[in-house]
This record gives sequence, C-alpha cells and structure tokens, in this order.
Amino acid sequence: MLSAVTVSKQTIEFRDSPQPTLQPGYALVRVHNVTLCGTDLHIWEDDYPTELPLIQGHEFSGIVEALGDTEDHGIRIGERVAVNPIIYCGQCRPCLTGRYNVCQNVGCLGCYSDGALSELISVPVDKLCRVPDELPLDIAAMGEPASIAMQAVNRGRPQAGETALVLGSGPIGLLATLYLTELEVRVVCADTEQHRLDLALEFGATETLLVTPGTEFPDAYQAPRLDALTDHCGPELVIEATGVPSSLENAIRLVASAGRIVQVGISPRQAAVSMKDIPYKELDIMGSRMSLNLIPDGLALLARHPEQAHALMTHRFAFADLQQAYQLMQGRTEKIGKILIQMPAGSAA
Repeated sequence: MLSAVTVSKQTIEFRDSPQPTLQPGYALVRVHNVTLCGTDLHIWEDDYPTELPLIQGHEFSGIVEALGDTEDHGIRIGERVAVNPIIYCGQCRPCLTGRYNVCQNVGCLGCYSDGALSELISVPVDKLCRVPDELPLDIAAMGEPASIAMQAVNRGRPQAGETALVLGSGPIGLLATLYLTELEVRVVCADTEQHRLDLALEFGATETLLVTPGTEFPDAYQAPRLDALTDHCGPELVIEATGVPSSLENAIRLVASAGRIVQVGISPRQAAVSMKDIPYKELDIMGSRMSLNLIPDGLALLARHPEQAHALMTHRFAFADLQQAYQLMQGRTEKIGKILIQMPAGSAA
C-alpha cells in the first residue's frame, strides 16, 4: 500500500509499505479522507515533540474493510467510520479517574505513532465511530476537531443565557462557537482576520471584534460594545483558541469575576499572567486537550449544521499533492479553514 512518510523537516516521501496485519479486536480501515490541522504543520516542520520519520494523519474517515474477530462490536464491514486517534494506557491516575485524554503516557495516531496518511490503517474496533447517514464521509473527517471544540466548551460549564468570548476564529474557535450557540449561550468572537469573523457570524456569533496585533484589545470603540453585551461585568466564559500568549493575558483581564477560562490553544511560549486578577476575581482557569470520546458527538454536531461544516472546509488536495497542502498552510497566502486530503479510495468514490 502507498503511504506518505514525513522523513525530515518539510520532506515527504511516498513509499510502498506492507499492509497492516489484522489482529483480534482490530479493524482494517480503508482511509478515504484526512484533514490537516496546526499540529500536522508543526510535525511537518519538525517543530513538535515527536520523532521522524512518521506517517502523519489523525483526523480521518474511511470504510471498514475487515474485522479481526467475530465478536459483535456493533460495527460491520463496509460501514463508514471516523476514528478516535487517542492512545492511552488505562493504568495511570488520570486514566483511572476517567481523564484518559491526559493519560501520563498518552499517544495519538499520526502524532506519536503512524497515522492515516496511508491507504489502509489498523485500529482497535473500539476506536471506530459510525458516521451518521446524512453526513458526507469527507466532512466526517472533521469529527475529531469538532470533538476538541466540544471538550473545551464542556470544560467551561456553560449555562444558557451566559455570554462567552471566543478568542480565535480558526476551526476550533468556530466549532466552539457553533456548539455554544446550540447551548443558548451568546457568543462574541475576536480574531485578527476579518474573513474569519465574517464566518463566525455564520456559526452563530452575536458580535465580532477585530483585533489589531500590537494594539490594546479591546480598543476604545470595542470596549463599550463588549461592556454592553455583558452588563459591564465581562463575559462569564472565555475560550482561548489561539495559543497566543497575549490572548490568554486578555482573557484573564476581560473575564467576569467568578468567571471561567478554558485554554485550548497550544503554544510553547510563555504568557505574562496577572497574579492579582486570578485570586481577586476568583477565576477558574482550565486546560483542554483532545476529548473524552466526543467524536460521535462531533459528528452529530457537523450533521446538524451541514452549511457551516461545508464552509469550514476551504481546500482540497489529492494525496499526491500533500506537500503542496503543507506549503499552503505554511505560507498563509490564502484564506484557509480546514484542508482535506483525498486519499486514493476517496478520490475514486
């Protein structure tokens, strides 16, 4: 079978790899679609804590081609599936308390072990998530990022009638906005790109705020608008989805007293965090990583909002053009949402 191997910094080789061996409790999935995210770009740039060479791809969908035993898992050969890529030990303290998404030995297909940029992949049957009939298989590849957004929102304990500020209107921020809107939370979105904010309105945002890098946020015009939306108290919930240090600093400054902040954007950089605001406001600051088996919920969210789901996927590349897809992500010369890689099986479907 053909696999795309990231062998070194910004270098991909297409190799003939042996087909995976079918084992009890596992399924062979014919990969049809893979979507790319910022983590994929960092791995390709060799700027991520994993070792190369590696077959990338952790957001994907396909069709079950074979099952390793006859036990009834509720999944049948020929079914359309998305896959939960998280690997966990089940023995450490986080796992034993139900927080396996932050397992002390956590892994992820396509990030720390070989993933889905290959024609076939072997995965445990319990990692398979059936795709709703009404959801196209290409859109189903975004079930994993949808689950990340839902995990972040759930961590924030939103209540109907509250106001949430979502910092960053990339795919995770937009999907968080969509989910918050379903929960009857009023959402204000902030981003540095106007085209992303335009899309945020389609995802349910009530108000958008354009951030000019290097200037005070919110500015003299934006601050009264945000005050009016929050009864001059600040938003009860802030979802930080950029990973930019100044954005977390803004979140702490702007959130209401007794408010909650969820940090889902990831960065190795350091933030200058106020040691006064956190105790004075008695804030809850929470991290959010991957999800607790929310891919089925993410697929359902996408199925309920087909127009938004299709709008999120802005570019499509053939498998053979994978290198160009990464170069597009790196160059940031176009308005990019999610990039889809159509595998040979997906292109032929």
